[in-house]
Amino acid sequence: MHEHLFSAATADRYRDHMARGVSAIANHLPTIAGPWTAPAVSEVVARVDEVDLDHPVGDLDAALDEVGRLYLDDAVWFHEPRYLAHLNCPVVIPALVAEVLVSSVNSSLDTWDQSAGGTQIERRLIDWTAGRLGFGAGADGVFTSGGTQSNLQALLVARGRACVSGGADPGEPLASTVSRMRIFASTDSHFSVQKSANILGLGTDAVVTVATDGRRRMNVGALDLALHEARLEGLLPMAVVATAGTTDFGSIDPLEAIAGVCADHAVWMHVDAAYGGGLIVSSRRHLLAGVDRADSVTIDFHKTFFQPVSSSAVLFSDGESLGHVTYHADYLNPRSSAHPNQVDKSLQTTRRFDALKLWVTLRTMGPETIGAYVDAVIDLARLGYDLMVRDPDLEVVTEPTLSTLVFRFRPDGVSEDVADEINPAIRRIVAGSGSAVIAGTKVGGRSWLKLTMLNPATTTDDLAAVLDLVGLIGREALEEIPATEQVR
Repeated sequence: MHEHLFSAATADRYRDHMARGVSAIANHLPTIAGPWTAPAVSEVVARVDEVDLDHPVGDLDAALDEVGRLYLDDAVWFHEPRYLAHLNCPVVIPALVAEVLVSSVNSSLDTWDQSAGGTQIERRLIDWTAGRLGFGAGADGVFTSGGTQSNLQALLVARGRACVSGGADPGEPLASTVSRMRIFASTDSHFSVQKSANILGLGTDAVVTVATDGRRRMNVGALDLALHEARLEGLLPMAVVATAGTTDFGSIDPLEAIAGVCADHAVWMHVDAAYGGGLIVSSRRHLLAGVDRADSVTIDFHKTFFQPVSSSAVLFSDGESLGHVTYHADYLNPRSSAHPNQVDKSLQTTRRFDALKLWVTLRTMGPETIGAYVDAVIDLARLGYDLMVRDPDLEVVTEPTLSTLVFRFRPDGVSEDVADEINPAIRRIVAGSGSAVIAGTKVGGRSWLKLTMLNPATTTDDLAAVLDLVGLIGREALEEIPATEQVR
C-alpha cells in the first residue's frame, strides 16, 4: 500500500526508479538533433488532452514512455549550442545531482525545525554572495523563486523604508503617502518593475521611465532631473531601479554614478542584476563597479550561474531592512524564538531548498569555473558582434556588454516597413527548421531579432551558421517582394 512513498523501507525501489528516470533522459539525449522540433500547437494540445488522468498506465516505465512522447520529444533543449533565444542557460551536472536531494528530502526552508542544515547552508550562501557584491557584515537576504519575486521583495522593503523615513508626513494617511510614491527605472528595465508597482498598490503609472544613452544605459542626468522634478511636484521618490544586464541588450547602467545620485536624493537604490549577477565570479567583475553602494540587489543563479530553475536571491546591504517583510506567527516563528528562521525574511512560507544546488556546484566546480563560463559567453557575444558588423545585410543596435545581441536583416535600400515584415518571418522559419532558436523584440516600435548567448559550448561557427541561415531566409523573403515595394 505504501510502496510509492519515499522512506527507508522503499530505498531499493527508490534507487531503481530514480535510475530509470535518469536513463530516460540519458537515453534521449543522443537522439536530439537540434534545440527544438517546433511542433504545431494543435498537435501538442491534442496529444496531452487525450490522456485520461483518472486511469493510470500502471507502471513507471509506461509513464516515462508517455512523458517521452508528450514532453521530451518536443522539449526545448537549452543545452543545444544553437539555442540562442531567451535567458535560459544550460545547467551544470552537480546542480542536477543536488536537485535529486532537494526533491527527495523535500525540506521546507521556512523554519529551523524543518531544515536546520538547510537553513544554515542558505545563510552561508547569502553571506558569500553579499561578500562578492562588496556588502558589509550587516548584509542579509534570502533565496527566491526568480528575479520577479526578488525585485518585488526589494521594492516592498523600499516602500516600507519610504513610509518610515522617506519624507512622508507622519499625520498623512498611508493611502495618500503610497499614492505619492514613485519608482524610477530606465526605459529598458525589466517589466517586473511595473508589475511590482501594481502589486504594491502604487499602480503602473508610479513607475517613472528614465531615458537611456547610446549604449542603452540609464541616463544619469535624466535620472537626477526626474528626481528633482518629482520632489517639486510633491511626489515621494521611493526607489531607483538600476539594471545590471537588461533583458534585450545586456546593458549595465552606470551604477557608481547612479549610487551618487541616490545618495544625494536619499532614495533607495535597487540593482536588478538578475542577468549580470554572474559577473561577481567573472574576470569582468569591474563591470559591476558601484553595486556595493546599492541598498538591495537581485541575482538569478538560474541565469549566469547555470543552475536549474528556480534559483534566485535578493540581497540587502542592511539586513535590518528585512524587518519590513517580517510577520510573526505563534505556530511558526514566535517572537520568543532564538532560532534563525528564514521565514522572517521571505515573502514565501513553504520554500524549496534551492540553495543546495548552488552549494553543491560551488563545492564541486568552484566559482572560478563558473566565472570562466560567464567570460566565455561574453567573449562569444563580442565575436558575434564582429560577424554582424561585417555583414552588409545586417544591422545591430549596440555593442554587447554581456551576451546579448539585438540585430535585424535589412540590406541597403530596404525600408524599415519591409524589414518589419521580414524579420518576424525569419524568426518563425528559423524555429521551424529545428536547427536553431532565436528571439525577437521591438526597438522603437520596430521588429528586431535577438541572440542571447548563455551556453559556453556554443562556438563562433554556430553563430556564423545561424547568421547565414538568417541571411538566406531574409534574401528568399525579399525575392518575393517587388523591388518597388522594398523601398516604400
